[in-house]
Amino acid sequence: MLFRSRQTLLAADGINALYRHQADAYDAIRAGRHVVIATGTASGKSLCYHLPVLATLLDDTSARALYLFPAKALAYDQLGSLERLIEQGGLAERARPACYDGDTATHKRPGVRRNANILLSNPDMLHQGILPYHAKWAGFFAGLRFVVLDEIHTYRGIFGSHVAGVVRRLQRVCRHYGASPQFICCSATLGNPREL
Repeated sequence: MLFRSRQTLLAADGINALYRHQADAYDAIRAGRHVVIATGTASGKSLCYHLPVLATLLDDTSARALYLFPAKALAYDQLGSLERLIEQGGLAERARPACYDGDTATHKRPGVRRNANILLSNPDMLHQGILPYHAKWAGFFAGLRFVVLDEIHTYRGIFGSHVAGVVRRLQRVCRHYGASPQFICCSATLGNPREL
């Protein structure tokens, strides 16, 4: 069923087959491994994590995913493409993505906490608006299966040190709720992917 669902999703998006890096990433993630995907710009990195996350949601309705982007604009771009993929694949009953950041209206935040099973945010919001209130997010953290860190080449210097601390804190909170999520890290737009 999972393979057929992946093929259905791809066909709905007008894609006949995956590139090798996408298929390798899908297989590694479905096998439970942490991965780093470093490819060129516009090489289909997001499918590397969207497909296994969506396949997992088809299998396990309690599963959750956290997508972190260094900027709000990137999160909203990804939300749009993810929503299109979900709609084209007929997965609206299983996949409920939402952005949660400083622009999320206060009255909408409780609904996002209750309903979203794919949460798109940024490290600052995770640090200031989610982790300090982890008890309100207990159900989300208990089911957290995936953490996607996109644009990892931007996490360097002081900002990178801050994000590393936030990720360690996230891991402690996850352990508190009995979760041990896989990390999927992605990067593009750099000339030295292997060193990264």
